[in-house]
Amino acid sequence: MKIIALAVLAASCLCAQDITGMWQGTLQTPQRDLRIVIKVEKAGQGLKAMMYSIDQGGQGIAGTVNLQAPVVKIAVPGIGGNYEGKLDSDAVNMTGTWSQGPGSMALNLKHVKTEEAWPIPEPVRLKPMAADAPLEFEVATIKPSQPGRPGKAVTMRGPKEFVTINTSLNDLITFAYGIHVRQISGAPGWFESEQYDINAKPEADGLPNRTQLEGMLQKLLTERFKLAFHREKKELSVYAITLGKNGPKLTKSASDPNGLPGLGFRGLGDLAARNANMSDFASLLQSAVLDRPVVDQTGLSGRFDFTLKWTPDEFQFRSFGAGLPRPPADAADAPPDLMTAVQQQMGLKLEGAKAPVEILVIDHVEKPSAN
Repeated sequence: MKIIALAVLAASCLCAQDITGMWQGTLQTPQRDLRIVIKVEKAGQGLKAMMYSIDQGGQGIAGTVNLQAPVVKIAVPGIGGNYEGKLDSDAVNMTGTWSQGPGSMALNLKHVKTEEAWPIPEPVRLKPMAADAPLEFEVATIKPSQPGRPGKAVTMRGPKEFVTINTSLNDLITFAYGIHVRQISGAPGWFESEQYDINAKPEADGLPNRTQLEGMLQKLLTERFKLAFHREKKELSVYAITLGKNGPKLTKSASDPNGLPGLGFRGLGDLAARNANMSDFASLLQSAVLDRPVVDQTGLSGRFDFTLKWTPDEFQFRSFGAGLPRPPADAADAPPDLMTAVQQQMGLKLEGAKAPVEILVIDHVEKPSAN
């Protein structure tokens, strides 16, 4: 459970209370107690803040705060967390609740002097992989996935372990080459039906970036699956992501700009993204959610933290299989459909279009060699 966060407050002071300075309190989670520090500062006509989980390191995650005195609401999109607290008349104590996912926990904060606040640790930054490092895995284990196990994952566990769970060759190729499954032509039927778990160790030291990770996976596909293909261009139906009428509603990330993005689903239609650019977002939508390629036409640069909640329809998340429950669309508190959610929560538009895209035509492929 990640709590560390950077919060940028974009609210105007609605009372004479001065809440700038250091706030701290202890969050009692089922696993352990976590000390939380929030540093609030002025920023133009509003406020900004840094939120840290002292016992989980010093890395910040961007977020937003809404202040309507005496109530303070802090949203931390990158981890899907929210804090709501109520100030006392002297702005010395704030009684509130932290929620992340379906549960919530009490978190009471106290206004303290800077010298009395818990020391904030220096963020631990993993050494990046060298730009000229060999793009290959030193060792890789490929095994058939456990039948009936729900979920799907492609991730790095620290700097030295690349892991996939319940991934078909369709999943692996779309990740390695940044394409949608509709951009694969001539594939055998087992591309979708056969699923594998991969555990691999990069040959070079350091944390790989997305391009380096893709390169290593491309070589693994060539060596272990004997994948060979050629490229063609074809006009396809796509989804285009563009800017909304009033501009984006995104919070710039405070994470390492050279680090890997973190995008994950807490449930179907419940996405938390950290340190992600628009290309990462488009890639996730086309690989996990939608039935056609997704093209980023926003022109936005940089990395962002955000959450996105929507009610998926029956055509979305097909690659996840039927094992995961879908939230009821007719519930009173059901979030909107995906296109509406993207517009309302991100300030972007997601709409159908036609565009020329690259197709990978499979010339040869085999099931993976034995480990």
